[in-house]
Amino acid sequence: MDAVKLEGGGPPRVAAAKAVSQAGIAVLGHVGLTPQAISSLGGFRPQGRTAAEAVKVIEHALALEEAGCFAMVLECVPPAVALAATKALSIPTIGIGAGPHCSGQVLVYHDLLGMMTHPHYKAVTPKFSKQYVEIGPIIAQGLEEFCREVKEGTFPGPSHTPYKMKQAEVDSFVE
Repeated sequence: MDAVKLEGGGPPRVAAAKAVSQAGIAVLGHVGLTPQAISSLGGFRPQGRTAAEAVKVIEHALALEEAGCFAMVLECVPPAVALAATKALSIPTIGIGAGPHCSGQVLVYHDLLGMMTHPHYKAVTPKFSKQYVEIGPIIAQGLEEFCREVKEGTFPGPSHTPYKMKQAEVDSFVE
């Protein structure tokens, strides 16, 4: 399914979700921590940690559902807030750092696959993320080999240059 993910549930976002949905484009709502708006949230900080903030998260989710969203991402909210949202909504909820009570779960695949090997990245990996494997060194090895072959001129070789022209066409083109 093709869809647009829309972060935030304030009035302008709800109006946008409604307009996009009414235009026939599926909209996935996203409340709680909204990464594209972290500067207005004071950084990557959990949301809904007070009763007033929790109510706001639920209100935003309900407004986005009413606007036509087909599902809702709940990011970095306490499990009690995710549970309340999942119960209040008639659409599926997808949790990321929101505990076990959502309809489904998602993680950033870079985090769960251990793709990023730089020490800085390891220091900022979200607390809620679980790394299942560490493929970062394998990726780094592949990138290093690619760069080396490009610098040496061995890539792309004949087997990676499949698109040919008839010689008469080449001659005509070169003229």
